[in-house]
Amino acid sequence: MKISIGLQYPHKDLLEEMSVKTKSILKVVALCLATTWFAGSASAETVLKLGTVGFKGMPIGDAIDQALIPTLEKVSGGKMKIEPHYRKSLCSEQSCGEQANQGLIALWTSSTANFGNFGTSLAIFDLPFIFNSIEDADRISSEWLAKKQCDIAAEEAGHVCLTVYSSGGFRQLGNAHGPVHVPADMKGIKWRVTKSPIEYTLIKNWGAIPVPYDWAQLYQGLQTGVVSGQYVATPWQHVAKLHEVAKYFTEISGVWSGNQLSMDKRQYDKLNDQEKEWLHTAAKAFGEHVRKLDREWVKAGESAIKASIKEWYVPTEEEMKLWRAGAVDAWLNAKGAFDPATAERVLKEQGLTDFIATLKEAGAL
Repeated sequence: MKISIGLQYPHKDLLEEMSVKTKSILKVVALCLATTWFAGSASAETVLKLGTVGFKGMPIGDAIDQALIPTLEKVSGGKMKIEPHYRKSLCSEQSCGEQANQGLIALWTSSTANFGNFGTSLAIFDLPFIFNSIEDADRISSEWLAKKQCDIAAEEAGHVCLTVYSSGGFRQLGNAHGPVHVPADMKGIKWRVTKSPIEYTLIKNWGAIPVPYDWAQLYQGLQTGVVSGQYVATPWQHVAKLHEVAKYFTEISGVWSGNQLSMDKRQYDKLNDQEKEWLHTAAKAFGEHVRKLDREWVKAGESAIKASIKEWYVPTEEEMKLWRAGAVDAWLNAKGAFDPATAERVLKEQGLTDFIATLKEAGAL
């Protein structure tokens, strides 16, 4: 016994009619798809995802928003855009470069110290007393040093370093103990340090007791005496209100707060020459703007601190020789991570001949 499921086959004429209609429909669909694809291709744009710990309201974030993004869109006619992700929303300084390597993001910012995870090409910017002032640092970096070291980074680190700039100027000494004019005044004082071996060496050589201590707890640590000193960039000291509990400051500068903007080299190499030119134009505008904003940020921080502390001391040149002498070991420890001839040129352009002689005598140059 056969059971009919109820499926009836259409008549031959109906099949032919359906075939004609189907062909017509397919032609229309194909035309629509082609039109859509062509329109999409004509309006195609390259979007570069950027990861940063910076945020709007501080120089890095503002410069991304006010210079990098609009400049790239303007020079490319909207063909290239940047999708920014601020405040560690995608990655920390340490992990942004790794995510770029994996192709998860294209552009990233970090300190020059954290760029060290990918090689030593930018290590020269972290040498203590390599720069004598913010003005010297900005001038030398923008004129030739950043390009020279970034060219090395592209081959060594797998990242195309687009510009180098400061985030907070120089670190300055602040303490709750008393006036510090020369290194001997730091003897025996518990001084907060980060994980930076350079910072640890400096604080130890200046006579203080280095104490690794978390940034988030630093205000309380200074207030309770767990530590009595710190070595942080001025505007960050102001943001954290450290001057409320550390009333004695010493302007030795020393360690420059270098930062960088890079792009993963494999993704960079996929850009055509015109796109690369647009990107470098935008990066240059970003670098110029972030330097301007950073200087203003440093000045505002210093002014606010000076208005509420007991002393802001500026050492004499003879006293500065003592501070620089304490940095020799840090240079020796970093030997091999920087080109001595390049470092000597940087120092010579600033007239730091005595420091050059000290470093050479110690075998650091």
